[in-house]
Amino acid sequence: MTCKVLAVDDSRTIRELLRVCLTTAGCEVEVAEDGIDGLERLEGANPDVVITDINMPRMDGFQFIEALRGGKLNSGVPILVLTTESADDLKQRAREAGAAGWIVKPFDETKLISAIRRVTAYRG
Repeated sequence: MTCKVLAVDDSRTIRELLRVCLTTAGCEVEVAEDGIDGLERLEGANPDVVITDINMPRMDGFQFIEALRGGKLNSGVPILVLTTESADDLKQRAREAGAAGWIVKPFDETKLISAIRRVTAYRG
């Protein structure tokens, strides 16, 4: 089984690092530049898991999570937050919005794949 990932981050470098890491691990990866772009790509991507940054232009990660959870499409997909932020209040806010996990940048590839496995059925 291939795990489909939608990675939402305004940093081109992080998007490319995620694409390489996750593709190497056997995942299909769709990337988006911010929350609005992520919502637009959601239906076509049909992801098994979404990875999102918090600090992004146009629509930040919290707004993106809330919009995804409030929508009809893919509203139950697991969401992992990948960000430079580490404050407990932000982690709590993300959990309350519907995130399943929190990973601090720079990310460790092994821990990222482990987190994806933990929130999905992916075993690749």
